Amino acid sequence: MNLIPIAEKVGAIARRAGEAVLEIYNQEEDFEVEKKEDDSPLTRADRKANQVICEGLEELDLDFPVISEENKEIPYEQRKDYEYFWLVDPLDGTKEFIKRNGEFTINIALIKADRPVLGVVYVPVPDELYWAVDRAGAFMVQRGEVLKLQAASFSMSDEGLKVVTSRSHLNDATKDFVDELVQPDTVAKGSSLKFIVLAKGGAHVYPRLGPTMEWDTGAAQIILEEAGGGIQVESSGEPLRYNKENLKNPHFIAYGDVVEDAV
Repeated sequence: MNLIPIAEKVGAIARRAGEAVLEIYNQEEDFEVEKKEDDSPLTRADRKANQVICEGLEELDLDFPVISEENKEIPYEQRKDYEYFWLVDPLDGTKEFIKRNGEFTINIALIKADRPVLGVVYVPVPDELYWAVDRAGAFMVQRGEVLKLQAASFSMSDEGLKVVTSRSHLNDATKDFVDELVQPDTVAKGSSLKFIVLAKGGAHVYPRLGPTMEWDTGAAQIILEEAGGGIQVESSGEPLRYNKENLKNPHFIAYGDVVEDAV
């Protein structure tokens, strides 16, 4: 199956979802006050983006099921035998959406068995689209220009490594990891943009020693991998795997292009 033309179509779907989100994002409402209401702007943006994405994926006529943050309650007994499935986060970076700082994304991945083989991350506010296909490279599309992504090469013993940290979820374990590095420089980002900055070579390492879900990482993982980086489970050093019985990710470390034998 040639995934490149499919990735192009998925990119168009992500853009449509982004347009739907921006209609709500640009309204003059106090998101902070309303965020806990069932019909909050955030909830409406999530649901609308999810609807646009699910309808768009269905139109591709590939007959792959969808697991997303909005329809996550598919029993494991039903999904454990999926060969391919879509993994979707219709609005990643809810705190960033509420703060209106622009650091939120639409994430769509195609998973084959337990690993991503296609990923699209769309950033609506600067209108940037990132995509990757297994063994075909990772790319950024901005203002009609297509740029190939390449993660930065480095050693973990280097001085001044740029470490990506969550803008909204920084804990003591992450601080301890950063303290082990030599004069590190931290870069705060929201949503899946933490992986994207690694894929673009703008930072070197992102320790996530706190909770995430599979839809938070699937699309960005293949983009980072195709740019020369990767994501390792903290406890085992293995790549993140998908469609687990529990959709919560283990703690992990995301890297750019590490040039030493072990990290």
